[in-house]
Amino acid sequence: MKTAAYAAATASAPLRPFTVERRDPGAHDVAIEILYCGVCHSDIHQARDEWGGSIFPMVPGHEIIGRVAQTGAEVRRFKTGEVVGVGCMVDSCRDCGPCRRGREQFCEQGAALTYNSTEMDRKTPTYGGYSTRVVVDEAFVLRVPAGLELSAAAPLLCAGITTYSPLRQWSCGPGQQVGVVGLGGLGHMAVKLAASMGAEVTVFSTSSTKQADARRLGAHNFENTTQKSSSKLEGRFDIIVDTVSAPHDLNQYLGMVRPEGVMVLVGAPPAPTPVSAFSLIMRNRRLAGSLIGGVAETQEMLDYCAAHRVASDVELIPMEKINQAYERMLRGDVRYRFVIDLSSLKEG
Repeated sequence: MKTAAYAAATASAPLRPFTVERRDPGAHDVAIEILYCGVCHSDIHQARDEWGGSIFPMVPGHEIIGRVAQTGAEVRRFKTGEVVGVGCMVDSCRDCGPCRRGREQFCEQGAALTYNSTEMDRKTPTYGGYSTRVVVDEAFVLRVPAGLELSAAAPLLCAGITTYSPLRQWSCGPGQQVGVVGLGGLGHMAVKLAASMGAEVTVFSTSSTKQADARRLGAHNFENTTQKSSSKLEGRFDIIVDTVSAPHDLNQYLGMVRPEGVMVLVGAPPAPTPVSAFSLIMRNRRLAGSLIGGVAETQEMLDYCAAHRVASDVELIPMEKINQAYERMLRGDVRYRFVIDLSSLKEG
């Protein structure tokens, strides 16, 4: 079926109107009318081929909230009219060790990503949520619980799970000290989630103008990283979640991790960053990474957010403003996530 979308034709081209040919729903497919799609910084990286290997034309978008428009004959989990979500993946082999453990993001054959990827046939390109409709196997469709404001729920499908998963992996909870490096799309979700789990949260930011926001989001403390940190922070934190994608000194933050604590990277700086072995060895500290979450954990995160009234701070934009939104994101001019209202594309 022909579907209205916005796409980048090349790495140097702005996003423009485009038509995607979506498949008719198969026996296990769910056809979704897209209502909202979050704008992730990785959309920019991939649309501009900053990570290499981009596939054009590209329709970005992997933070999708929509309504079920049609279901295949064998679909049992979803019904027409239900509100659902689609995150960073639309399929995997489902048979390898990671898939059987609910870690589809680590599929040994390579998961089928929501865009800039292919279906598992390794031939059919995938196109994302900057469009009015998507068709996804029911195994990779998520139920959106009642109580979540839908536009604010969209970024949970990437920013939410990206920060929820490491906090859960490292047992964030009451009595813990959690540091969050960077207060952007990922960082603001890490603050909200860690605070909701009962931790005392400290935000590290280069901008003092974000101090009031940090406290509003749930942070208890704020540190401006352009100023020398006090020695009182040495060995203080059980968990530090580093959301920054710009080059920065990891050793500075590792020194603030308590013995046997962890610093988890969810931001991806463009170049390798030196790490002193002694930053880790002398206090048995861990330096870890975390990549989104599997389908079951993402559903757990959505249910948790609904129960604890956690959602993203968003600015709703029409589809035609996407190129301006990209430029504003690069300037840090968003508090804290753009979300596209796809009704604007239908009207166009």
